[in-house]
Amino acid sequence: MSDETLSNLLKEDRRFEPPAELAAHANVTAEAYAAAERDPEGFWAEQAGRLDWATPWERVLNWDDPPFAKWFEGGRLNAAYNCVDRHVEAGRGDKVAFHFVGEPVDDTRDITYAELKDLVSQAANALVDLGVQTGDRVAIYMPMIPEAVVAMLACARIGAPHTVVFGGFSSDALASRLEDCQAKVVVTADGGYRRGSASALKPAVDEARTKAAELGHTVEKVLVVRRTGQDLGADGWDDAVDVWWHESVDVASTEHTPEAFDAEHPLYVMYTSGTTGKPKGILHTTGGYLTGAAYTHWAVFDLKPDDVYWCTADIGWVTGHSYIVYGPLANGATQVLYEGTPDSPEKGRWWRIIEEKKVSIFYTAPTAIRSFMKQGREIPDGHDLSSLRVLGSVGEPINPEAYVWYRHVIGGDRTPVVDTWWQTETGQIMISPLPGVTHGKPGSAMIPIPGIRADVVDEEGRSVGNGAGGYLVLTKPWPAMLRTIWGDDERFKETYWSRFEKLGYYFAGDGAKLDDDGDLWVLGRVDDVMNVSGHRLSTTEIESALVSHPKVAEAAVVGAQDEDTGQAVCAFVILRDEAGDGGEDIVEELRAHVRKEIGPIAKPRQVMIVAELPKTRSGKIMRRLLRDVAEHREIGDVTTLADSSVMDLISSGISSDKGDE
Repeated sequence: MSDETLSNLLKEDRRFEPPAELAAHANVTAEAYAAAERDPEGFWAEQAGRLDWATPWERVLNWDDPPFAKWFEGGRLNAAYNCVDRHVEAGRGDKVAFHFVGEPVDDTRDITYAELKDLVSQAANALVDLGVQTGDRVAIYMPMIPEAVVAMLACARIGAPHTVVFGGFSSDALASRLEDCQAKVVVTADGGYRRGSASALKPAVDEARTKAAELGHTVEKVLVVRRTGQDLGADGWDDAVDVWWHESVDVASTEHTPEAFDAEHPLYVMYTSGTTGKPKGILHTTGGYLTGAAYTHWAVFDLKPDDVYWCTADIGWVTGHSYIVYGPLANGATQVLYEGTPDSPEKGRWWRIIEEKKVSIFYTAPTAIRSFMKQGREIPDGHDLSSLRVLGSVGEPINPEAYVWYRHVIGGDRTPVVDTWWQTETGQIMISPLPGVTHGKPGSAMIPIPGIRADVVDEEGRSVGNGAGGYLVLTKPWPAMLRTIWGDDERFKETYWSRFEKLGYYFAGDGAKLDDDGDLWVLGRVDDVMNVSGHRLSTTEIESALVSHPKVAEAAVVGAQDEDTGQAVCAFVILRDEAGDGGEDIVEELRAHVRKEIGPIAKPRQVMIVAELPKTRSGKIMRRLLRDVAEHREIGDVTTLADSSVMDLISSGISSDKGDE
């Protein structure tokens, strides 16, 4: 961004107070903010005390060599013990840990904490038999089945850092990760179910292993779950390398004593895309990460012992790590684990699961919410969703209208919505309402949670104050923070700490604004900010204006080069099903709507009605591809898209008509 800060565009006057019943019995009250402000280290020490430590720590935070932090220095613990064994030892072994729902109808199983302990112990023993030792890296490339969670916990149990690679990634993406972290073993499955059919995984592992070998790294063993039973082919099995899960894990001993590891022992490496094309291996360690994930899950979702919690993320993303595996299991939660997509074999699959399993806390992405808005409310209205008491949103800023629809249609106007901001790098939720304390404001992440210090600053690192926009920074270390980029300390410093090095601020890469109340709005990546006639505009706010139109379900906005204004606003819009084609005047109607909601400066030069938007399998819109279309360039790399044919449809329909200004 230039010296100008982001224009503060949208206003939001709607407020939703915490439900009285929830507020009266909330896990966290307003006092937590004051306590954390008075004594930040004491506050985090208290949260770490919610875990079981084999050896107490000697020092809460070592920040002697920033940006390299050490939390709970000297302490020792085991993450898997904290997630499983201690609940069984406390007499809660019969409590359901997971209600597993496979994509095929009637493919369900319940797993108690006692059963989970046995499974994790068996997998730990099997990994040791395959030669995995403390410190060795294990890659996991799996569908959303219980064995994926078991594999992660088994790695944590023996101190072998895992790297989970999303099952939708290509063999090239997998190979680069295997090579970068020097994975000794890969845990995978023959395949998984997606949209009604079996999708193969094992062949991609074989290809990745070959490519990794060409890069100089040898994967020693591949542990394979038989999920779909599909034929692997004559060349799909190597007896010297491949091992069936049912022939190793299932016959292993259920007796395994977990070892306590140093609080800073590496727990996992999670890869996130880098601007250089080389993925960044984000390293999270054990004590601080588990403290942050467990505390935020308990506090932000107001978790109670009888809740049924469902996070719809995939374990291939950090949301699955923090809010399916480590946070909820450390808290002894009962969860839904679902393998498939929201609309297979029917559009109401998610709502049917909520009704059947009596889900009370539901955590999903704005992309999913907007896709349901597109379908209309008749489908969710056909199910009893009265068990829901807290709704959550994660992954990107949620448009105000999507927030209100989510609260109204899914939450029956009685549930708070916690709109959470955090990242792979932060490891834990950083900015969010607390459902029993903070009122809800559609579209705003509100304020940092207790114990977190964040600010919005200008180019020089000065606070912009209320009513202005700038860079979102974190001004103090936090327990679950990334420790480095795997094998590349210099890149870690350059990527996250160099911009505000003198102030010691972590820069997240996101733009944000503070509204007149001092509440924080995340505006997306600063790379997605547009400069229109000298005004720096956020794509997120213009998208939110478009989604507030009753005919619009989803919108993506990019800035395209323009001779007159520097950049011009180009919008790609998906209409709601009931809107049909929107009518012949829909483009002008939408351009006028944005002008009315925000002002003339934000009026799109182009509005293109599309059937779908280019998204990754995690639901992120790939705006760089839309910029290619808007600027009539050759479309860039589409390998990470969930459906690469989407770009062909968009490209064939694009028009260069500028419309009347």
